[in-house]
Amino acid sequence: MNRTANIERNTKETKIKCQLNLDGTGICSADTGIGFLDHMLEGFSKHGFFDLQIHISGDLHVDGHHTVEDCGIVLGTAIKEALGDKNQIKRYGSCMLPMDDALVLSAVDLCGRPYFLYDVNLHTEKVGYLDTQLVKEFFYAISYSAGMNLHFKLFHGENDHHIIEALFKSFSKALSEAIQKDSRIKDVLSTKGSL
Repeated sequence: MNRTANIERNTKETKIKCQLNLDGTGICSADTGIGFLDHMLEGFSKHGFFDLQIHISGDLHVDGHHTVEDCGIVLGTAIKEALGDKNQIKRYGSCMLPMDDALVLSAVDLCGRPYFLYDVNLHTEKVGYLDTQLVKEFFYAISYSAGMNLHFKLFHGENDHHIIEALFKSFSKALSEAIQKDSRIKDVLSTKGSL
């Protein structure tokens, strides 16, 4: 049975509908109002084999902050809901991913405890219509909404488009590894007996 979630979140700042299938094939329909963010979500979906539909109407006349942060909140919530009791999942995942000049490491622990480390320096204020400061806010929101440890380390990179794309793709590969089931795990992978 596929692990899925349907999340709807409405505030005075954003209205979001999200459908996520963790056991998909990489099909994505993203309409956030920010073209570069749509492109990144398509990469996340494709490289993690997640089916994702996300549509956002946000207050972009103010700036992109509420749209990007709330997108992270909703996606993190969807990941948490779709995982359910986390029985038999590997829990940990990591991916070191090169993209041209960029080399990024992402590491995930689906432990139920949020912790976020972002050792990444970007060089420009914007890529397309995405404020590069909001990349950190997006992943922070995912980490805390999903209850996951999420670490990023940038080893090298000069082009912010490449760096950000490597972040999204490496995160998706790390998450895809962490959610895989292992028949040797009889309940959850924790000495405490719960995640």
